[in-house]
Amino acid sequence: MLFYFRKGKKATETCRKLCNVYGKNAVSERVCQKWFARFRSENFSVRDAPHSGRRKEIDIDQLRAVAKQDCSLRTRQIADILNISKTSVENELHKLGYVSKLDVWVPHNFTEANLVQKVSICDTLLKKENNEPFLRRIVTGDEKWVVYNNVKRRSRKKAEDSPKQTPKAGFHPKKVLLSKWWDWKGVIFFELLPLNKTINPEVYCEQLDKLNAALHQKTARTGEWQRRCFPP
Repeated sequence: MLFYFRKGKKATETCRKLCNVYGKNAVSERVCQKWFARFRSENFSVRDAPHSGRRKEIDIDQLRAVAKQDCSLRTRQIADILNISKTSVENELHKLGYVSKLDVWVPHNFTEANLVQKVSICDTLLKKENNEPFLRRIVTGDEKWVVYNNVKRRSRKKAEDSPKQTPKAGFHPKKVLLSKWWDWKGVIFFELLPLNKTINPEVYCEQLDKLNAALHQKTARTGEWQRRCFPP
């Protein structure tokens, strides 16, 4: 933020640039405005200002219950629910043995009950696959940011030739979001979203319609499309 402040950028533009690079929840516009106000008063310190009053006590049982109820909640969301700082949430979750994997808070070490549950679920799925095979009917999807990369290629040239200008990657490289779906045979459908566009409910519903059409087209010949495609 200080970098963009010194370049004369506005807080709103800075927030957008940071979220484009680090994700939509990296920083809020309100936080950027707060820091810009501090910079304008020539206060460039990043340390917390001294404050009076006792630090709010953290209800560990409540924190554990929130994390267990919805393990996909981000630390910022948990902090808002419990009205405590984001750093406190991270520290206490780590003390409770939780680690963040793929944006999900999970226990670092499985309990005996967790292990028994995993074995039971695996056994149930294996029996179901033996009785009525379903694994080959599963279609799954994911999203991935794809960053533009200017590849530098070497070439021979004569001594009298002037060197050609080679584009260099910017400080904030351009990127697009790739959405893809696949089954056991391979990719069924993929789509590159326009530059700096992300998934929202409308876009996701449109993609599901396109996926459904791709499934019909790809699997109609096998006679199994009715079990794999969405109803018309």
